[in-house]
Amino acid sequence: MALNLTPAVRMGLSIALATGLYGISFGALAVAAGLTVAQAMVLSLLMFTGGSQFAFIGVVAGGGSASAAVGAASLLGVRNAVYGVQLNHLLMPRGWRKWLMAQLTIDESAATALSQGEAAEQRRGFWTAGWGVFVLWNLFTLAGALLGDALGDARTWGLDGAAVAAFLGLLWPRLKGREPLALAVLAGVVTAAAIPWVAPGLPILLAAAAGAAWGWWGHAR
Repeated sequence: MALNLTPAVRMGLSIALATGLYGISFGALAVAAGLTVAQAMVLSLLMFTGGSQFAFIGVVAGGGSASAAVGAASLLGVRNAVYGVQLNHLLMPRGWRKWLMAQLTIDESAATALSQGEAAEQRRGFWTAGWGVFVLWNLFTLAGALLGDALGDARTWGLDGAAVAAFLGLLWPRLKGREPLALAVLAGVVTAAAIPWVAPGLPILLAAAAGAAWGWWGHAR
């Protein structure tokens, strides 16, 4: 049966390819941080949210504690729960599909589904991007982990910046209006100011606290 390349499917496939490719940077950096190939794969298979995974190994590589690594990864993963609420209402999965949808709910699948106008296209976009990223992310994680020693220090290849660049690429289109932009600048300033003074992982938590305080203050006005 021929693949029906609707706009949502094409978008999902292109996003899956672009996102999956930088899984190689995660695999290489995970091994460089001291994880085994199996440990890197478990993170990609089960945690399966790039921002949290990079935060986890970033804290570990920086000498941070396990609690700081888990805290930073969990905090970044909270956004997927918010996506899940939206997508559950939008796609209304039933039975085993609900469990599978929970695992595949990430930035890319949520963005692809939410950008479509028709219900059928929303479903196609979500499943295409979700499955596509999952398969390619894990394949390239394995490749990066196996090539880790051959690549040497992943930072010399610029791989440590690949995830940051990709995350900014996803975030940038959403910074519409003065308040989201101001909040992003505030979070960046707090993070940069805290890095020299606190343990790895804590700058992200401090930036999140600043963002929460901003939201509370805005709601209370």
